Amino acid sequence: MNIALDMMGGDYAPLEAVKGIELYRHEAGNAAQLTLLGDKAQIDTLLAEYKIATDNITIVHTTQVIEMQEHPTKALKEKQQSSIAVGFHLLATGKTDAFISAGNTGAMMVGSLFSIKAIEGVSRPTIGAYMPRENGKLGLLLDAGTNADCKPENLNQFAILGTLFAKHILNIPEPKVGLLNLGEEEGKGNLLAQATYPLLKENNHINFTGNIEGRDILLDKADVMVCDGFTGNVVLKLAESVYDIVQRRGIKDEHFDRFNFEMYGGVPVLGVARPVIIGHGISHAVAFKNMIHIAQQMIETKLLEKMQEIFKANS
Repeated sequence: MNIALDMMGGDYAPLEAVKGIELYRHEAGNAAQLTLLGDKAQIDTLLAEYKIATDNITIVHTTQVIEMQEHPTKALKEKQQSSIAVGFHLLATGKTDAFISAGNTGAMMVGSLFSIKAIEGVSRPTIGAYMPRENGKLGLLLDAGTNADCKPENLNQFAILGTLFAKHILNIPEPKVGLLNLGEEEGKGNLLAQATYPLLKENNHINFTGNIEGRDILLDKADVMVCDGFTGNVVLKLAESVYDIVQRRGIKDEHFDRFNFEMYGGVPVLGVARPVIIGHGISHAVAFKNMIHIAQQMIETKLLEKMQEIFKANS
């Protein structure tokens, strides 16, 4: 197992990425081989400073960085020696088994779609968001912003992808799927919601429990919550703002502490053929550690193979 990590992506890279590796190596009983992409001199210096053994670590020197504000497609095309472009090349050619970056999100999505490509049968890959629920468990909301405009078929596929992720990575045996709507009754909502409901109801790959409302997102009503990316991103940004307000007001609460994205690392691009994990641009060490753990889980559970099997059978 070989996991590639973009050491130059993120506001606090490469320092926090190295500190994340230190945490990961300390916790992992069966540590994966890591391929570190970035400025070799900087990486070597930090590995030595933090006394991180370089067994099972390979450094691939890259000379360019895709900055956060750059146009994704243009940057990937013009910066072939960037850590993100090299990371996707290694993943696409089978030299690594997963790729992680807290860098330019747009470039990560473009690379996922055009270098790795979607699983056969998946019309639109998706990115989810973790929703900490009051009972201490995690819910998964998707789409969280990748697909602002969706068709019913897209949401139906998101439900399958989310169910598999919840089952094999979040360890929820029979994930409940809910359609985010403005009422619980069948027939409620806009045209998208009304057309999606019967597809989810007939989908034998998921445990569909019906519509859920906004007030249900943080409760135990559904484990996987599906919606279009416009709605999902509004919900995600609202959740982030709640955490920011709680922090600014100095409120200590176990539930609201779990709104800190660092606890979960990054989110996978669900529906592409290889594991790709995208982290927040302000990721610190804990987030990088957890991103490596998620990538390792996705490989060990053969999550992508399970997704491919279902969509191949449905095609």
